[in-house]
Amino acid sequence: MTRTFDELVAEADSVSVDGWDFSWLDGRATEQRPSWGYQRLMGERLARVDAALDLQTGGGEVLAGVPVLPPVMAATESWPPNLARATALLHPRGAVVVADSDEPPLPFADAAFDLVTSRHPVTVWWDEIARVLRPGGSYLAQHVGPASAFELVEFFLGPQPPEVREGRHPDGARKAAGAAGLDVVDLRPETLRMEFLDIGAVVYFLRKVIWMVPGFTVAEYRDRLRDLHRIIAADGLFVTHSRRYLIEARKPA
Repeated sequence: MTRTFDELVAEADSVSVDGWDFSWLDGRATEQRPSWGYQRLMGERLARVDAALDLQTGGGEVLAGVPVLPPVMAATESWPPNLARATALLHPRGAVVVADSDEPPLPFADAAFDLVTSRHPVTVWWDEIARVLRPGGSYLAQHVGPASAFELVEFFLGPQPPEVREGRHPDGARKAAGAAGLDVVDLRPETLRMEFLDIGAVVYFLRKVIWMVPGFTVAEYRDRLRDLHRIIAADGLFVTHSRRYLIEARKPA
């Protein structure tokens, strides 16, 4: 029997969105993965350094999936539920998880790390990254690109101005990294297909990725959610496109 709009929304509005695990969406939404395989690249680099820092680690799931961690491994996170989850995952691996407000300064000494990593950071403080890197060290990250999932964002918020659509552009990251004294040695953008197969998946996604539709609640957007439910029922899915880029920036030796 087909589940109703109210049933799908109520379920998705009640489930926990702690951590950075999206397995609840299995069978309900899909997202094409970038060709470079960020976790694999991250693991290769971590296996070759003595000290590393993972910024905005979320629930620690990406870092915890890496085969080998360096002798000194630190991670930062600001959201308390994620802090608890990351601590449970990473402490047994010998990594320390530090509560941090995601604002300068980072709570680490100058030149403390050979490698700084981050997957989908909300903010990037380039001067602080440069400060905590040792000479010859690198920042390796996967960033969210401009206008990511904007077919979905603009369905709820309406057309966004150019300055919003062009925010998070890789050209801006290259310029900011250079201004902090880092040399960008790799920069690869990709556009990736996302599919939402039911309205519950949309609700879960917007509750979890809170910057997509700021202040999103089911109560506030119920009418628009119902409109989108009808589209999914008619077409079988709703398609949007995420944008990602891999960036590596190196501190001169």
